Amino acid sequence: MTALLLDTHVLLWWLSDDERLPERMRVAVADGENEVFISAASAWETSVKAALGKLTAPDGLREELKLQGFTELPVTVADGLAAGALPRHHDDPFDRMLIAQAVQRGLQLLSVDRRFSAYDVRLL
Repeated sequence: MTALLLDTHVLLWWLSDDERLPERMRVAVADGENEVFISAASAWETSVKAALGKLTAPDGLREELKLQGFTELPVTVADGLAAGALPRHHDDPFDRMLIAQAVQRGLQLLSVDRRFSAYDVRLL
């Protein structure tokens, strides 16, 4: 079993069955042997960007996450401190939080953002 953390765009692509989701990520998320985590930071990012008109947020996101069998990952004070201490390769606060959470918990992070590879984080 592998513990996975989905970047926000990977989550949205999964939920909408978007063709931009790479096949290797689609297979990993679909594998019932893997535990899939969704950070509270992704819900926050989705709702903020939806309010700004930058994306369309799915209705009933929390209920959909439960239906998918995904595990909610809260943001802790330790996560905030770890995100703030990361090198400044990437300044998006939501992405920095996801990177910090993945590192802190030994999760494999699923993202297509090439800037994530500048960090010492397990990526798919």
